[in-house]
Amino acid sequence: MIGEAMVIVRGPDAYVSPGWYPSKGEHGRVVPTWNYVTAHVYGRLTVHDDPAWVERNVVELSERHEGGRVNPWSVDDAPPQFISGLLRAIVGVELSITRIEAKFKLSQNRPSADIDGVISGLSADGHEAAAAAVRNARPA
Repeated sequence: MIGEAMVIVRGPDAYVSPGWYPSKGEHGRVVPTWNYVTAHVYGRLTVHDDPAWVERNVVELSERHEGGRVNPWSVDDAPPQFISGLLRAIVGVELSITRIEAKFKLSQNRPSADIDGVISGLSADGHEAAAAAVRNARPA
């Protein structure tokens, strides 16, 4: 174990134009902002230099992400010498999580009509993940 560590995980983020707020036309008291989702993950960091550990985890990750595909790729599909060379370049790390602190700012303080405007604006700009995050964070 190396010691305590923090990993910063970023979720969707995007610029929010005040032009997307219908309330701009009502009172003009609007400014640009930035919506974001982030988490700080704390824990004990371990570096694994055992080649078997690295290979086992690469195989597991590949199977997890390829499993649902029509033609899933497998580590066994590549030449063994090629995989061996790549595995030597991978540093295996493991974080045993002790706590998570998350924060988001997704226009949840805005009136419902402004939130609709933000969702539409983000979607129009191609920020679908950010638009979905705003939609999901919308106050009931």
